[in-house]
This record gives sequence, structure tokens and C-alpha cells, in this order.
Amino acid sequence: MIKVKRISKTFGDLRAIEDVSFEIGKGEFVYLTGPSGAGKTTLIKLILRDYLPDEGDILLDGKSIIELPDSQIPILRQNIGVVFQDFKLIPDRTISENVSVALAVSGVPPGEWKKRVRQVMKLVGLDGKQRFFPAQLSGGELQRVAMARALVINPKILIADEPTGNLDWEIAEQIIDLFEKINKEGKTILVATHHQGLVKGHKKRVVKIDKGRMVDAGKKKVKTKKAKIKAKTETKEVK
Repeated sequence: MIKVKRISKTFGDLRAIEDVSFEIGKGEFVYLTGPSGAGKTTLIKLILRDYLPDEGDILLDGKSIIELPDSQIPILRQNIGVVFQDFKLIPDRTISENVSVALAVSGVPPGEWKKRVRQVMKLVGLDGKQRFFPAQLSGGELQRVAMARALVINPKILIADEPTGNLDWEIAEQIIDLFEKINKEGKTILVATHHQGLVKGHKKRVVKIDKGRMVDAGKKKVKTKKAKIKAKTETKEVK
């Protein structure tokens, strides 16, 4: 699904990412960890094609995103939903309107917007709050709105950059539980975090970087046939 091949990125005299390589398979849930300043956000922006690397390549479904012409970048991003630490919601727009923003640039016919918004709001546990404004919601609810906005375009991949950084422990746990639920529905998930308590409490593969360099690429987990059947059954139950 995602293959990062010997990526390096420099900003002036700062070597932000140096010779980093790892792979994320379809349907995997992976943590990207490291202390503040390790290069997690830079790496995410490279995957999103916000930055171009100085060296190396990044493949999505076997195709290089580095070689994409600028005109194809919006199409690339329709396959990737992004959740930010600071939510990035529009304060004077309702929750429904905030979620619909992603649909406005996705090519989805306007006639389908209401149905899609309702579906993702139900998935993240906020059904019935479509007419609320961001100021009326708690921090945990705002992060759920951000997740709904990322999911409404039905991306193949969901990337979150420190999604629990502004939340207390209990709410952070709920958000990670929600990511796990979404993962069971088939989404590939990459969560960048320095919150070691959450990482240890939720047994997923961990890719660790520090000072821009790879420390540990983790061990790619291969689902057995029995595990796949169990995941499929659990997915039906949550729907």
C-alpha cells in the first residue's frame, strides 16, 4: 500500500529526514513514533506530497507519488484522509458543513453529500449533532468531527498526526478505539504519536524514528486466514 524508500529531506542546514525506509501493507494499523522534533510531521507531509524529498521515493499502490505531475496531486489526496492535532475546523460553519468541505473538492455529486455526512457522523458517534457549531463541542468531539471529515471521501488510507495530543487520557483512549474500529472496516491507518502509553496499550506495529533517522521499522504483521474471518465478523457486528 505505502512504500517509503530511502527518503531524505533537508531544510537549509537541518537534515529533517535521513535515509528512512519502511512499508505499510493494505489494512495495517501502524504507529509512527518518536520524540517531538523526530521528523514525524515532515514524513507525513512527504507522504501527502506537501514536500518533495531530496532523495528516495514513495510508492502508493506501486506507483511513485514523487513523479506525479502537480495536476494529479488532488487525485492522490482523495485516497488519503488526514486528521490533524488542532482539528482545523471552520468555526462559523456547522459540523455538517465542516465535514462537507472535503466533499466539495472530491468530485462527489452534491446529491450524495447529506447521506455521506450522516453515515460518517454515525460511524464516529456524533449522529444528531450535524447542526452544532465547533464551539459547542468538547475536544474529543471535535477530533471525531475531524475524523468524519477525513473519512467522508472514503479514502483508502487514514493518516493522523498527533490526534490525541490535546486530549486527556480517557478521551485519547476513546479516539484510538475509534481508529481501531475504522481499521477493522478495511482502512489502512498510520497514526503519528509520541504518546507511549497509548502505543503500549494498543498492540500495533510501531515504526520509530529519532532525529530524522529510522530506529525501528517494526515487524509487519501478516493476518492468518482465521484472523481475517474474525475481523470480518467483528466488522459486521459494528455496522
